[in-house]
Amino acid sequence: MSRDAEIMAETQRLHRFFKECGALSIEPDFLQPADILLDLYGEDIRARAYLISDPLRGEKMLRPDYTVPVVQAHMKGRANSARYTYAGKVFRKQEKDIGRPSEYIQVGYECFGDDDPARSDADVFAALSEAISGLDARVQTGDMNVLMTAVSGLHASDDRKAALLRHIWRPQRFRILLERFSGRLPKSESRTALLTAQDTFQGSGPFIGLRSKDEIKERVEQLRRNDPTPLISETEMDLLTEISQLCDVYPVVLSKMHDLMTELPSISQAIERIERRLEALEARGIDTQLLSFEASYGQTSMEYYDGFVFGFYKASQKGVSLVATGGRYDALTRHLGNGIELPAVGGVIRPDLLVEAKRSAVWQ
Repeated sequence: MSRDAEIMAETQRLHRFFKECGALSIEPDFLQPADILLDLYGEDIRARAYLISDPLRGEKMLRPDYTVPVVQAHMKGRANSARYTYAGKVFRKQEKDIGRPSEYIQVGYECFGDDDPARSDADVFAALSEAISGLDARVQTGDMNVLMTAVSGLHASDDRKAALLRHIWRPQRFRILLERFSGRLPKSESRTALLTAQDTFQGSGPFIGLRSKDEIKERVEQLRRNDPTPLISETEMDLLTEISQLCDVYPVVLSKMHDLMTELPSISQAIERIERRLEALEARGIDTQLLSFEASYGQTSMEYYDGFVFGFYKASQKGVSLVATGGRYDALTRHLGNGIELPAVGGVIRPDLLVEAKRSAVWQ
């Protein structure tokens, strides 16, 4: 059987498996409105997605993933509880690695409206684990809510905490902001000049920005308001560093988290969620004692995971591949549902990478 035929067979098997789990099949359009995705991810996504300009419909984007259009379709119908599955191509630019495909198939499983988030986290994780049960994969888990609640508990202005949370999926920018808000990174001469200038646009040359002058002025005023606010303390910086570096099996990590909670109580909610999830995973037959947790895992994912995150990795002749991944994205449903929020969690599998693992003679 050819490789393409194997991938198609694997795609059909996975799609059928999720339908047997009670999911409805859904197939969003190839072309998605670019404005929604740009609003969600910012201009950075232009470097990763294929965009076209339509004279009548404006900018369109070849879907970079399925989750956003599936959420849109579900929230438009205002359905309360539902499960979906899909199987089709997504498209990503590859500017640094010619060996990585710019289009590939994803098979996914998305769950909305479960009144027990811990149980639905466990259900999705267990479903993906069972779907690839013939693969001896390394599993990594995390929870974006740990770092988010830690940031929310800082003694800093609301604007500064909002800025940190906005960039939490961009580790380098997130770290630079922390260094700036703690005073470890001194202000540049250009930043000082901008914040002290009477005329923001004096000597700026022709105005060709994507933002309006009013938007720029409002942003500069916001920076001026926050400039004199108290710095994040060295103690809190050390606590954030300890939290972000947590990486071990769950019993060890939870013990350390409980110790850190005495100095940063805001993470107590995240700890309770993790403990409830572990109970639900155990109920699904998952041994959590040796399951790995990394607090910073998920920071470089698509910018909508805000809770539980996980990935299944496998080595093949082409190196280590992320064959399946997923997580919770409650805030995305609120963003796309005009204020209506539903609990939501899902995951995707790459059939081509499963086939590659099988062809590398590492399939058990």
